[in-house]
Amino acid sequence: MSIVANKKAFHDFFIEEKIEAGLLLEGWEVKAIRGGRASIKEAYVVIRGGEVFLFGMHVTPLLAASTHVRPDPVRTRKLLLHSRQIGKLIGQVERSGYTLVPLDLHFQRGRIKIEIGLAKGKKQYDKRESEKERDWVRERARLLREKA
Repeated sequence: MSIVANKKAFHDFFIEEKIEAGLLLEGWEVKAIRGGRASIKEAYVVIRGGEVFLFGMHVTPLLAASTHVRPDPVRTRKLLLHSRQIGKLIGQVERSGYTLVPLDLHFQRGRIKIEIGLAKGKKQYDKRESEKERDWVRERARLLREKA
């Protein structure tokens, strides 16, 4: 079940591979995410020292979550992956033009997971081309509906 999706990532990047990762979260963050108060629109993933981190994910704290914790809405969060997955990602990201982008925040068996994508940036003409393709598919579906 999806909590938050990053639709802009599919507009700005060609997604070549998807990987699911766990998130290292604090208690107040879990409560806020379950309440739907998260955003991954400006988030990005970085590999440092053999570990994978998520930067820029905004989690708005609930007002009644805690009195003794000072919540930081955009703190750096560690992603939980197997070491061989991290090694594979390091090799792929070091190639020119590839980056890691968060795509979807969702529940899986009661746990909060994030889907990250190995992506290559789109040029402006690629974005226009994919928009034309999407418009044509929509128009074709409309024409077929009118005929039937």
